[in-house]
Amino acid sequence: MSMISFVFFGFVAAVFILLLFADRIIKDEQTSVKASNLILLISSYLFMFYADWRFAIVLAVLSLSTWYFPQKKSTYKIGIIAAVSALVFFKYTRFFVESFAKIFGTDLAALNIIMPLGISFYTFSAVSYIVDVSRGKIRQKSLAAVSLYLAFFPKITSGPIQRSEDFFEQIENRRIIGWSSFSSGIQIFIFGLFKKIVLADRLSVFVDQVYETPMAFGSLTVFLAAVAYSFQIYFDFSGYSDMAVGVAGILGISLPRNFNLPYIAHNVTELWKRWHITLSAWLQDYLYIPLGGNRKGTARTYMNLFLTMVIGGIWHGANWTYIVWGSLHGIALAIHKAWMTLTGSNSKKHSAFSNLISVCLTFLFTTFCWIFFRAKSVTQAFLIIKRIFSFDSGLEQPYLWLFISFVIFIISSIIVFAKTGRCQAPGAIDKTNVSFIDGYYPLVDLTTFRGLVLFLVFCGILLCTAYTGGSPFIYGNY
Repeated sequence: MSMISFVFFGFVAAVFILLLFADRIIKDEQTSVKASNLILLISSYLFMFYADWRFAIVLAVLSLSTWYFPQKKSTYKIGIIAAVSALVFFKYTRFFVESFAKIFGTDLAALNIIMPLGISFYTFSAVSYIVDVSRGKIRQKSLAAVSLYLAFFPKITSGPIQRSEDFFEQIENRRIIGWSSFSSGIQIFIFGLFKKIVLADRLSVFVDQVYETPMAFGSLTVFLAAVAYSFQIYFDFSGYSDMAVGVAGILGISLPRNFNLPYIAHNVTELWKRWHITLSAWLQDYLYIPLGGNRKGTARTYMNLFLTMVIGGIWHGANWTYIVWGSLHGIALAIHKAWMTLTGSNSKKHSAFSNLISVCLTFLFTTFCWIFFRAKSVTQAFLIIKRIFSFDSGLEQPYLWLFISFVIFIISSIIVFAKTGRCQAPGAIDKTNVSFIDGYYPLVDLTTFRGLVLFLVFCGILLCTAYTGGSPFIYGNY
């Protein structure tokens, strides 16, 4: 059930109406909360059954193990192993078998293993719940509560990866369901929808064409396609995250924001405080710190940073391209940390020009890494890189929507900067304090004539400029 479909819109509307009735009709607070949670749980499993009944079975089994094993200190590790094993089996078995066959020159039959919807995200949520219970951060929850935490349908496909403590705190109390939740949620959803079907999907036309036949295009066009993919994946994934936040908000649940203007980052450390924030925080708390963090010497710190990003790359998919992508970011994080240690740059103020250079260099490095992320193979990635630096002529295509997307990004960044000011970034892989712009959603009051007109005009612009060719969410594959 795509989030961009009339079936999904009708589904969300039906769930919202049921929650509204439960909130209005049931006067007892605890009974109302239980009824609302039951509605969300049933609707989440209907969402999974609509995709494939086998997906729902896998999710139910994992939910059962996630709930059962943390009940005893002696068995919580079994729950972690079960969650990780499920992810490895469904996502990586075929990759391991095919790699083995290539290395030893054998011809093994192709495996047809299903890839359960959202397994990369709900297994991480399962691990965080088990670890938090074992650490005493949260108390053991009921099977229904754990099942809802893993299955909540707005976030199950591609996140955000919400902390268990935050989610349970919300579902254990009565939530506001009504016009206030709907009016803010629908605006956030439409904001994300604009990013997806107007900007990301139009950029995908250019990117797909160039990546399919890079040798047919001139070096400049191939470079512009690489830049276009940087914007495409940002608008696509942040658009999905906004849509998930919006739908959850309509249903009375607050999800964490996942992006905060990542392409204004001054360095790769800051980038990972702005990009896929919930994944960065998860990797820090449940991987980097358990590996030893920065507590076991300088060399071990650099190795932990590298390993964390490599594992983060592998998490994205069963392909050597993701391993290279993660390795590049891991090396860059280690180099940046070493540089900061040697120069003490944290305490230095830099000029506006040097800050601009830092932002541009970070963006170019990120774009370079995205080439491996987007390419079908490492060979194709090197072919594209070689084409960019060959400076050869070919078909030239100055794609208009890349320019439009860039202008929209710059204008929106300036508006956010001017309206919200500066604050400290939330912790991610590195604890370095960096200047951070707090992103916001451009909400208006829909009870006023002016606000309603602005919202409807924006919806009209979205409908007139939307790309109707259809393009799946990039992170829907992960």
